[in-house]
Amino acid sequence: MTKQKRFLLQESEIPTQWYNIQADMVNKPLPPLNPATHEPVKVEDFFPLFAEECARQELDQTHSFIDIPEPVLEKYKSYRATPLVRAYDLEKALDTPAHIYFKNESVNPLGSHKINSALAQCYYLKEQGITNVTTETGAGQWGAALSYAARTFGLEAAVYQVKISLQQKPYRSIMMRTFGATVEGSPSMSTRAGKDFITADPTNPGSLGTAISEAIELAISTPNCKYTLGSVLNHVSLHQTVIGLEAEKQMEQAGEYPDIVIACFGGGSNFGGLAFPFLRHNLLDGKQTTFITAEPSSCPKLTRGKFEYDFGDASGYTPLIPMFTLGHDFRPANIHAGGLRYHGAGAIVSQLLKDQYIKAVDIPQLESFQAGLLFAQTEGIIPAPESSHAIAATIREALRCKESGEQKTILFNLSGHGLIDMTAYDQFLNGDLQNYDISDADIAKTLASVPKI
Repeated sequence: MTKQKRFLLQESEIPTQWYNIQADMVNKPLPPLNPATHEPVKVEDFFPLFAEECARQELDQTHSFIDIPEPVLEKYKSYRATPLVRAYDLEKALDTPAHIYFKNESVNPLGSHKINSALAQCYYLKEQGITNVTTETGAGQWGAALSYAARTFGLEAAVYQVKISLQQKPYRSIMMRTFGATVEGSPSMSTRAGKDFITADPTNPGSLGTAISEAIELAISTPNCKYTLGSVLNHVSLHQTVIGLEAEKQMEQAGEYPDIVIACFGGGSNFGGLAFPFLRHNLLDGKQTTFITAEPSSCPKLTRGKFEYDFGDASGYTPLIPMFTLGHDFRPANIHAGGLRYHGAGAIVSQLLKDQYIKAVDIPQLESFQAGLLFAQTEGIIPAPESSHAIAATIREALRCKESGEQKTILFNLSGHGLIDMTAYDQFLNGDLQNYDISDADIAKTLASVPKI
C-alpha cells in the first residue's frame, strides 16, 4: 500500500465560526410556512420546539459567519481537526489521473460527522435551562451522537430509531443506551402518532418521517423538553460547516483546490457541511467547482422528486418546508444506508439544486457496497453504507477522468465508519442484498399527498 498523505491542522487553526451560506445565496431559501395559515413562520414560532438560538440561526439570512460558542469549541478540540487524506491506493486501483482526497469524519469517538451539530444543539438547550431532549435517528449515527452530547451537557435524551434500522443495526441502539438515552423502535406504541401508523399497517418498518413525528409529539407533550434534528434544517447544516472550513485550509496545505466536491445525501447536513464553504467561492469569487450529491436510487428525492412545500414528518406536525420531496407519505425500501432513507431535502440544498448550483446522482445499493468494499481494500477503512454512496459517485467521476485523460481533483466526505454495519457487509459478501427500483407511478402516488400551496 502507498503511504497515505494526511493533511492536519493545529488546534489554533480549528474554525471559530460556522459559515451561513444563506447570507450569500443569490436566491434565498423560501420561508417555511405555517400549515394552517400558509403564512411564513417567524423565529418565535420555532421556540416551543427548538433551542431558541437554533431557531434564530434557522432563519438567519444576514450573517455569513456565526461564532461557535466557546464551550462547544472546547468540545470540538477533543476530536477536531479531522484529517484530510489523499487516497493514493484508490487512485492506483482505478488507474485514474484524478487526485482523490477525503475528509475523514469517521475518526472521532462517535464515528461520524453527526456529533458536530449534536454538541451545539445540546449546549444551547442547556444554556436555556432545558432538561430533556428528543430526537429521531435512522442508521443510528445521529442518535448515538445526540445521546452522547446530551449526557455531556446533563440532559436526558429519548430517541426514536426507525424500526427496520434498529433491527438491522442493534449495536447503535446499544450505544445510545450506553450514553444514558432511552430508545424506542419507530413506529412504537408510546405515542399517538406511532399507534396510528401501526394501526394502519401492523408491519410498518418505519421511516425517518414516522420517527420525527413521534419525537416531536413526545417533545411537545413533555415538560421542559425540546426536539433536536440531525439533518435537513438550516441550522444543522450550519453547524456542520466546520468540516468544509477545515478542508479549505487542508487543501491549501496540499497545494490543490477541488474541481469536484461530493458527499452522500439524506437530508443535507453532511453534504452542506463539506460543500457550502467551497460553494461560497462559486457564489462570490467565480470559481467553477462542481458539487455532487449522492443519494440512494431507492429514495431519489433530488433526482426524481418535485420541488414543493411539504411536511418534514409523516404526521404533519412540522411546518411546511420548501424542498425536493417524494411526499411525506413515502415509505423507502429497507436499504442498509438508513441515514439516507428520508423523503425530502433541506431547504437550502433544494434551492441550490433548483438554481443549478449543485447536481444530484442516485446510486443503487449494490454499487454503493461495491464501492465501499474497494475503498476498504485500498484505503483500509470500512465506510458506513451512507458514505459508500459518496465513494461510488467519486469512483464514477474518477473513471470519467480515466476515459478523458483529464487530471481533476476530487474531494469527498467520509462521513462515518461502517464498523457497526458489518451485518450489511456480510449480507453483501454472501450475495444476499439487492437493488430496489421505484416506479414513476409509486412516486406519483406519494407526491399526491403533498399539500397544494
